[in-house]
Amino acid sequence: MPAPTCKSCGAAVEAPAFRPSPPPAQVRRPASPAAPPIQRLAGVQWKPHQAGGDPGKARRLSFHGAGGSLFGIHIVNVFLTLITLGTYSFWGRVRVRKYLLSETAFEGDRFAYHGTGRELLTGYSKAMLIFGLPISLLNRVPELLGLGLAVQIPAAMVAAGIGLVFVPIAMVGARRYRLSRTSWRGIRLSFRGRLADFIKLFVKCSLLTMITLGLYYPLFETRRHAFLVSHSYFGNEKFHFDGNGRDLFWSFVLALLLSVPTLGLCWFWFLAKKQRYFWDHTTFGPARFHSTVTGGRLLLLKLGNLLLLIVTAGLGWSWVLVRNARFAFAYLTLGGDLDLEAIQQEAQVVSTTGEGLADFLDVDFALG
Repeated sequence: MPAPTCKSCGAAVEAPAFRPSPPPAQVRRPASPAAPPIQRLAGVQWKPHQAGGDPGKARRLSFHGAGGSLFGIHIVNVFLTLITLGTYSFWGRVRVRKYLLSETAFEGDRFAYHGTGRELLTGYSKAMLIFGLPISLLNRVPELLGLGLAVQIPAAMVAAGIGLVFVPIAMVGARRYRLSRTSWRGIRLSFRGRLADFIKLFVKCSLLTMITLGLYYPLFETRRHAFLVSHSYFGNEKFHFDGNGRDLFWSFVLALLLSVPTLGLCWFWFLAKKQRYFWDHTTFGPARFHSTVTGGRLLLLKLGNLLLLIVTAGLGWSWVLVRNARFAFAYLTLGGDLDLEAIQQEAQVVSTTGEGLADFLDVDFALG
């Protein structure tokens, strides 16, 4: 191949030596700093999350029932009660209790009711024979036989004395039975108070209430509540009440004084305060209940329930029960370091007679 020449003079021109272009420079990125080593604190050991949740958190009860479902149960209960001349009412009551408890949850688990209609019927029959029949005979026989006031008055006093003892027996018996038939996570509640002790307390406080023209009522109510709560258990864990009736005395007196000016509406505020006081002084093991209900909210609940019953001509009773259950749990919490996994079952044997007495009196005793 001939050498290249210059175009102007024709002289040979030496071609420059071929030099390959240098490779592109590589960009170096700064090395990321190494992650610091994990430091373990002395004496601290990791533990897996317990199934019971955070022991110190505020726990709540919740109700998941619906008025429509409960209304269906009521309709069937009424129909079967009518065609059985009232006998099915005991089984109907059990169905309602089972529904209400099965729709009540705590820590994600539902409660359960284990009572039966046969137990309620048996308890009611015993109550009628032991208490109902003697009281009826003492009230009616002297008058029917025309025995005169000399016999009628003592007979009426004896009947009143039996009735005074009748009420505390019914209260203790009903609470003992209902708690024993209620369970959560397979563990049952129980009541272990002595009947004789409660009869003494009830009779003494009833007489003091009458002597003081009702002024002793807040102390009576607090002592009664304290006895029923402080002898209640869930498994082997005990409830406790540390309130004092004197704390409610002046609020009770104020409600009495304001009854006429407020047309009785002031009692909703007293009832709300009493409910807050009772819950705030109730403990379960190391945990304590707390209520934030107010008189205004309680008044609105009762007015709403009354309006609902009037508009539905009484058919809205199922929705009233659901409203009451949701209201009761909406303002109630349980806070404290409570180990639910450590609670164990302790079965108790109870009689159904007390529950029959409560049905005979047509009253419903709450759990606290």
